[in-house]
Amino acid sequence: MKPSASSKYDTVSRAFHCITALAVTVAFVLGPERFGRLMRDGVDPATRLDIVWHESLGIFVFFATLLRLLWVLFRPAAPKFDMATWMKLASQGTHIVLWALLLATPFTAVMALGTESHPLTLLGGIRINELPWTQQLPFSEAADWGDVHQFLGDAIVWLAGLHAVAALYHHYVVKDGVLRSMMPGKAR
Repeated sequence: MKPSASSKYDTVSRAFHCITALAVTVAFVLGPERFGRLMRDGVDPATRLDIVWHESLGIFVFFATLLRLLWVLFRPAAPKFDMATWMKLASQGTHIVLWALLLATPFTAVMALGTESHPLTLLGGIRINELPWTQQLPFSEAADWGDVHQFLGDAIVWLAGLHAVAALYHHYVVKDGVLRSMMPGKAR
């Protein structure tokens, strides 16, 4: 299976991919367990560096994903590889779900903070004490947004892991250049 004439994603797309993967991984690792309980027990989130980094990275991932989606509209054509139809469909489906999760997960975090009256604390001492608009949304009481956020965060990590395994499968078994298309370096 030969790649198309363009065997690599452009530099900006590769940078977005790498930075997003790193930010999601670090945010996941730093994700405080029992965040709501800590806040109800009177812990100020600004005093917890793990919470500040987690929330800052979450906001970063949201806006980086929006920029990345805009870039997709203008970037050079993505490389194309000959592969079975089911692989193409699985790849496209996985990417669509990952994009949706990268937008929905930070949104659910803000919903959780706002509906539970917790502040949003970010690096640089930025603090937004109230997010009243979240309580005015018609679906604000539809779920425990903290639980939804945790579920979606877990889903991103599992799906990203599957995505990585598929890339390794393409590299070592199919040997079609899919993994190399997102790796640093020049196209061959």
